[in-house]
Amino acid sequence: MIKLLVRCLLLRCPVCGRASIVLRPFHIREFCPVCDALFKREEGFFVGAVAISLVTTEVVILFMCLAGVFVVGFEFESMLPVLLPTAAVFPLAFYHHSWSAWLAFDHLVEKLPKRSEEAPPPGRGGGFPQP
Repeated sequence: MIKLLVRCLLLRCPVCGRASIVLRPFHIREFCPVCDALFKREEGFFVGAVAISLVTTEVVILFMCLAGVFVVGFEFESMLPVLLPTAAVFPLAFYHHSWSAWLAFDHLVEKLPKRSEEAPPPGRGGGFPQP
């Protein structure tokens, strides 16, 4: 479990930990180039990463708001110039880590499949021949 958490924080493959999940900024690899684990499976698989990003952003904003109001004593309206940009920038900065957390969670619940284990897309490899 600790190993999986470290791999998540370092943006490494949750299966082998040897390759990065990031292809380039804001682009996640389709699969691990080392162990062939599939990172993007079916359409809509990314929704888990979006949910993690949304919840984490809300928690950060809520924590900042509560700390500002109750600890420092700021008025809520005076904190808006800080809270609004944070709410806009944090999801961008957290993009890769939300994907990493989603892949680690998915690997923990059900092992990430290998690219070779993925079923062929409909219309290929069976049924009637394509013209």
